[in-house]
Amino acid sequence: MQKYEQQVRELLEAIGGEENVDKATHCVTRLRFALKDESKVDSEKLESIDIVKGSFSTNGQFQVIIGQGTVDQVYREMVAMTDIGESSKDDVKSAGSKKMNPFQKAVKTLADIFIPILPAIVTAGLLLGLNNILTGEGIFFDEALIEVYPQWADMAEIINIIASAAFAFLPALIGWSAVRRFGGSDLLGIVLGLIMVHPDLLNAWAYADAQAAGDVPMWNLFGLEVEAIGYQGQVLPVLFASYILSKIELFLRKRVPDAIQLLVVAPVALLATGFITFVAIGPLTFALGNGITGGFVWLFDVLPALGGLVYGIMYAPLVITGMHHAFLAVDLQLTGTGDGTFLWPILALSNIAQGSAALAMMFVSRSENLKGLSGTSAVSAYLGVTEPAMFGVNIRYRYPFVCAIIGSAIAGTFISISGVLASAIGVGGIPAFLSIFPQDWVPFFIGMFIVLIVPFTLTYLYGKFVSKEKI
Repeated sequence: MQKYEQQVRELLEAIGGEENVDKATHCVTRLRFALKDESKVDSEKLESIDIVKGSFSTNGQFQVIIGQGTVDQVYREMVAMTDIGESSKDDVKSAGSKKMNPFQKAVKTLADIFIPILPAIVTAGLLLGLNNILTGEGIFFDEALIEVYPQWADMAEIINIIASAAFAFLPALIGWSAVRRFGGSDLLGIVLGLIMVHPDLLNAWAYADAQAAGDVPMWNLFGLEVEAIGYQGQVLPVLFASYILSKIELFLRKRVPDAIQLLVVAPVALLATGFITFVAIGPLTFALGNGITGGFVWLFDVLPALGGLVYGIMYAPLVITGMHHAFLAVDLQLTGTGDGTFLWPILALSNIAQGSAALAMMFVSRSENLKGLSGTSAVSAYLGVTEPAMFGVNIRYRYPFVCAIIGSAIAGTFISISGVLASAIGVGGIPAFLSIFPQDWVPFFIGMFIVLIVPFTLTYLYGKFVSKEKI
């Protein structure tokens, strides 16, 4: 008998039997299923299995949290015991996406585009945080550190160049990932992004001043006046342009003979997409993107308490649905302006709140398994990875999730009233302060104190004195 044979049999029975499984794969901690009918899942029976730490459904996939190391063994035994067979993550994603509605597919597409570039963005955010420490006034001295110790000035400049490169050439990163996602050649996506930030174009950050002064450079295309502007820090223009580029490329590849594809496909696709982008896509999406971010800016300027409260409440539920990826585009647009984002600090505090609620469960529970899971998942959340805490502990017992949201809402309201801004996207946990503008550290640390104490206290008190559930 294999080590987890009994648990695998129980797991399959709980998810509706082997015949209910279309595709199955696994990641570092979870089994991922594309099920034919998720209504057949018996969640209570599933989560009573000793190796199961939790379960949830997202983006057309039903995921069962097993744990690092163990999940690989469980998956191999399941494949050996059944006729399900091995599948790749893409196979499961493809099978799961067939059951998604158009809105869910759109959100999933955004996630597929932005997740691959997150390591570059987060790294840049952390380095910008280091630059903030060197150049920010009032942190160690009344003056900036580089003014007290001028020998550090050139080092700070080098760090700033390295850190800001990902944001300066953001359209190239997005173009690479988006064109690849839409089925085109990712190298052409990079070139498209670089075209959109070409130094001969008017920098997008100087556009408002140039427009006010009437100095916006123009192209005359056979009588059609087109603004010669770049799209630094913009998200929507390169997303739409990447879609057009990939479709033109795929169209040409099917019709152009192989012998001349190198001479025809890429030049024609880039030239056509470039014209369409500068004439139509760019101006329209530039205005749309600025309008969307302008709406958020207006809300947080005029009603900051409401904005912080709503986003503090909604962020964790958005993570469950995967819709939080849509707000990453807004964050990138806000940071691209150079003024900073007010959304990302709330995200960071929401992650910490989930960790605090999970940590409280370590003291509430009498189960050694749950104590271990709660402790390790809390540490993970404090470092910015909330999946183990949210799906393995908090959502599983419901009230820790609610208590975490309460703490996040209070902290989000407070830091929004205080006008806390992040210069970039970084690690969404306790190290997040590195990405916060130094002048906003004090209110951010107060918000961090709130999400450390409030969710922990509420979860502990409810679990110990109110909840009738014995865990």
